[in-house]
Formats: sequence, structure tokens, C-alpha cells
Amino acid sequence: MSRILIADSGFTKTDWRLIKPDASIAQARTAGINPYYQSLHEMEEVIQALYGQMPESMDKIYFYGTGCSSGTNRDKIAGLLQNYYPNAIIDVNHDLLAAARSLCGAEAGIACIIGTGTNSCLYNGQKITANVPSLGWAIADEGGGTYLGKTLVTEYYRKEMPEHLRIIFKETFDLTKDAFLTHVYQEPMPGRFLSTFAKFIGEHIKDPYMHQLVASGFDKFITKNVMKYEGFDRLPVHFTGSIAYHFGAILRASAQEKGIFVKHISEHPIAGLTLFHQ
Repeated sequence: MSRILIADSGFTKTDWRLIKPDASIAQARTAGINPYYQSLHEMEEVIQALYGQMPESMDKIYFYGTGCSSGTNRDKIAGLLQNYYPNAIIDVNHDLLAAARSLCGAEAGIACIIGTGTNSCLYNGQKITANVPSLGWAIADEGGGTYLGKTLVTEYYRKEMPEHLRIIFKETFDLTKDAFLTHVYQEPMPGRFLSTFAKFIGEHIKDPYMHQLVASGFDKFITKNVMKYEGFDRLPVHFTGSIAYHFGAILRASAQEKGIFVKHISEHPIAGLTLFHQ
């Protein structure tokens, strides 16, 4: 049996699974890789950290990652991996295919990502046949962690957030408007920074304001993404990602209101991917 390494890489972290010849599984976690935002040197540091944990020779590597829809970006990551694992056959794909394979397996369905960012696709059991462009955090990504964080902070500064929550928010972050704008417009990875406010939403999700903020984001995601696919009202719809998982009850309710059947909701695709490649 081959030694197979699988990676699911998002904005903030990469989950790695190694299927060994005896069918046992080892795992590791490193920082995330995104070729749109990181230099070759920064990405290589992540691969180097992985190699420190898994220095074994690999036969096959399946890397799924954010920003890997571009051929140029796929080549960059494949090249870095080849430097450390020269004997491996390397296959680099978009994280959307990871979601589809993990959630749907060999069945047709609609696979969605709602984590820091969002994406979705129509999957026929073998390949992706349609994709509504996500367009990224700066334009769309409705319902994702960055979108929710951006909405929350906007309503805080515009005093649209209820006063009792504004007081807690101020005490928690002590974030001036100037400091916030510096984070967003002058520091690296503003999307990741904005998504950190999703934790605050989760801590106060029982408050009607927070519940509605999340529900509104999910409603927009479903309307602008899921409902664009032919068969959305008869195919199983699956979700993966931290936001989908932690706010799963709200997500299911939002979908049910539109006559959509939600089957699987997972926090991470890596377990399903491991089964797929086994």
C-alpha cells in the first residue's frame, strides 16, 4: 500500500493526514496556506514545519487549498511540496473539490463551504459541474466568518448594535475606529482579522440580535448561492466549515424555510477526505 498524504488548507490552518502502508493514520496541523496572500517564502515555512513533523518519503500527496483554483497557484504549491517530498506524485486542487469529495463522496449533491470564507458547487458524484463564484471577502462571501465579523463591527461603529452588546464589545476589544481601519487597510490578511469577531458572535448567539445577524447571513448565502443551482430543491445540500458547524441549527432552519434539505454539516473536510482516498 502507498504512503498517502492528504492536506486540507484554509485561511488560518492546514490539516494533514498520512495514510500509512499498514492503514494506520497519522495527523498534523500547520498554519494555513493561501497563495493569493502569501509569498513563496511564507508558504515554504509552512511546508518546512510539516516536514519537521512528517519527514517520511511520500508516494502520493493530495493537497486541497484555498486559492488553488488558479493553475499558477497550484504549480507554486506543487513545486514547494516536491522540494521536500521529491518521490511523491503530487495533485493540488481547490478546497471546493475537497468539500465535494468529503461531503458527497460518490453521490450527486450541492457542497458548500462556510468558514472564514464561503464557496459552493454542484457535484455529480465524480466532478464539479457548476460553481457560483464566491468573489471573496471584499465583495461577497455572505454568511462566512469574515462577512459576519465585518457586519458586526460596522453595526457597532454605526451604533446599530443594541447598547448592551455595544458595552460588552467595547470592554472585550477596546478597539478604536482608527485601530480597526489600520488592521483592515494597512496590515496583512484583513479577512482573517475580520473573521476573529465571529467568536464574539458565538459567545452571545442566544441574544436575538446575534441570532438574526447569523440567520440573515445564511439566508443571503442560500439565496445567492445554493438556490442558483439546478435541482437545489431535490438534491441533498451539504456544508463544511467552522461557521456552518458552530451555527448549524440556525443554518438548517434557514434552509428549511426555503424547502432545502440539509444532509451533512461537518466542521472540517479532512475526515471525509481521508475516507475518500482510502
